[in-house]
Amino acid sequence: MSDAITQLDASGIAELIAKRELSPVEVMQAHLDRIAEVNPRVNAIVTLADGALDTAKKAEQAVLSGALLGPLHGVPFTVKDSIDTADVLTQRGSPIFKGRVPEADATAVARMKASGAILLAKTNAPEFATSIETDNLLTGQTNNPWNLDYTPGGSSGGESAAIAAGMSPLGLGSDLSISTRGPAAHTGIVGLKATHGRVPLTGHWPRAPRRLWHIGPMARSVRDVALAYSIIAGPDGADGFSTLPPTIDLGTTRTRPLRVGWLASPGFFGPIHPEVAATVKAAAEALRGSGAEVEEVNLPLLSDTDTVSVLWQLHQMEAAPGFRKATEGHEDQIFRHAKLVLDGADTSIEDFVAGEQTVERLRDEFASYFQRYDVLLGPVTPFPATKHGLDDVIVDGKAWSAFQVMNATSPFSLTGLPAMTLRFGTSSDGLPIGVQIVSSWYAESTMFEAASRLESSSPVRDIRPVL
Repeated sequence: MSDAITQLDASGIAELIAKRELSPVEVMQAHLDRIAEVNPRVNAIVTLADGALDTAKKAEQAVLSGALLGPLHGVPFTVKDSIDTADVLTQRGSPIFKGRVPEADATAVARMKASGAILLAKTNAPEFATSIETDNLLTGQTNNPWNLDYTPGGSSGGESAAIAAGMSPLGLGSDLSISTRGPAAHTGIVGLKATHGRVPLTGHWPRAPRRLWHIGPMARSVRDVALAYSIIAGPDGADGFSTLPPTIDLGTTRTRPLRVGWLASPGFFGPIHPEVAATVKAAAEALRGSGAEVEEVNLPLLSDTDTVSVLWQLHQMEAAPGFRKATEGHEDQIFRHAKLVLDGADTSIEDFVAGEQTVERLRDEFASYFQRYDVLLGPVTPFPATKHGLDDVIVDGKAWSAFQVMNATSPFSLTGLPAMTLRFGTSSDGLPIGVQIVSSWYAESTMFEAASRLESSSPVRDIRPVL
């Protein structure tokens, strides 16, 4: 029974709890048992929330008393360790913050709890949530549950691995350039980066550069991500970038067929693995089969712009000072991720302005694109998950920096466009391959519609890692 429970999605769990066919205590115990069984090999969970089982017992009493239940009543959820959780360790992947216990929940966490969800655990993150891999000096390396020799990506790799391995049905990650979408793709789950500002960043560290950071839900189904998004989105009166209520959705007024443009290779700056390109093409054909109008497109500025370098320059200008302040006097406790930032060259004001102007041109190009199409479909990562610690990746016989993994996600972080990923293929090594769906600003409903269509036709929808 425990294995069956941990394979359910969060929406299914909530439905069964509301019908009194499943107890919140059973659900919580099943996930605690699953963590005990597989986490020693995966190392995705770094802290169990004290009192989770007691909270589940209270949730069970609420069900039995006939109380009004929230949409996620009794459902466990996990949270990336860069997001504050009241009275539960939030150590930011660094010995510098060892033992840190916040007094208050991040806004997104508080909203999840208000919906009835129960905090189960915190998940591993790289130092300062800044890396394409998930490891650090404090809580170690997280492994991909599909193959423990491979990375789940970063920086929400602990969250994605926990969900993929059945240790959690639903969680909160964060995304600067790839960090919900890449790990979701590497582990075969669904990850969302909504329009910038839709979800308040209050309670996340680092905050800078706040105009690029996002908090987003991660789960094993599109409906779970959509439900969690509806719960955590909206202004909180503390994050000045979060101003529009989620009820304002520019995708809800469409009355014609869905118009989809897709691109793979060429499409983005840098390499695209043939298996990734084939997966994107298969997803485009699936959308065509669902009744959408589908066309291969070309966005020259997108393929010609090294957005990873642009994002790095903007990040260096704004984040490096905060890193220096946080690490002052703790130089012996810095891991390689923070070292990259601290040892990196400062961005000149000329390069910073040039980067900002590049972002403006990208926004203009996307604004024009979304006049003609509702959705852009493409790769999430240009290659499937790699083995731990690789500096270079070979694609079509050519070596590329492992940091090129961000080529297809960085453009939408820079421009603030909503983007999400779900699995639609499998590599020759047996690893998940995801596709990325992008809609116009504040048109999340269109993105969810396209994702739901793909999920219903996915050839790998019900495949889970075996641990």
